Amino acid sequence: MGATIEALGQAVKRLQYRHHRTLDGKLVPLGITLVQWDALRAIGQHPDASSHRLAQLTFQTDQSFGALANRMVARGLITRVTGPGRALRHRLTSTGEELLIKGRTEVNEVLSQSFSPLSPAEKDTLYDLLTRLLNGSSEPLGE
Repeated sequence: MGATIEALGQAVKRLQYRHHRTLDGKLVPLGITLVQWDALRAIGQHPDASSHRLAQLTFQTDQSFGALANRMVARGLITRVTGPGRALRHRLTSTGEELLIKGRTEVNEVLSQSFSPLSPAEKDTLYDLLTRLLNGSSEPLGE
């Protein structure tokens, strides 16, 4: 008998929760949270993106991302400039870039350890399956 759909959904959520808790603990010594690091990652990958787009990429509401970005500006991690209309465009500062790089080391270590029981072929298969599920959804995809 295979896993129930409920058990499958719960297993995905439990793995995500484990990743978040572990990563938050690893990033604390750097002075950032996983949410902050993820915002740095999104801004680094999409310089000059709007607050709305960055909120989508980081799985936040526009209001939540705006509050986070304000705190990150105050800490000197990002800059914001006015774009077309009322849009704000975001870029990393050198301090933000340094934290992104240091955090990436921690993130990659945690994720490598988490997925280490899988062979490279199994990791590819898991990625392909998850991507297929995400592509079938009407929700906007993060990157």
